[in-house]
Amino acid sequence: MGQTITASGESDAPDTTFEPGCIFCSIIAGKIPSALVRETERIFAFRDIAPQAPTHVLVIPKTHAYANAEQIAAGDPGLAAELLREAAAVAAAEGLAEDGYRIVFNTGDHAGQTVYHVHAHVLGGDPLGRFGTPAE
Repeated sequence: MGQTITASGESDAPDTTFEPGCIFCSIIAGKIPSALVRETERIFAFRDIAPQAPTHVLVIPKTHAYANAEQIAAGDPGLAAELLREAAAVAAAEGLAEDGYRIVFNTGDHAGQTVYHVHAHVLGGDPLGRFGTPAE
């Protein structure tokens, strides 16, 4: 059975799923403490414990249904759009909108993805270095 996507881009996909062993699922469930920044019915945003910029917030869907950006874009474009809207709302609430910020999705091992529960990194607070330079 397919999902329905409304004119606003919202879908009827499950709001939450839990995958044992997933650190992000454990954070959403409250089993691992986090510094909550923002929460909606389907999105959870919290501070990264190893920040790469003065502001580093992870924005994740409450469903474990998608491992990466490619999967969420193909599987639930409404949820993908909601994830981006919430990332932008986090940036605005954190005072990053005027000077600029970066939203990053790491997809796959070579990109540095370590948790296979789709998530966006919102980074800012200082000028960010050049993006895309190879690891040493």
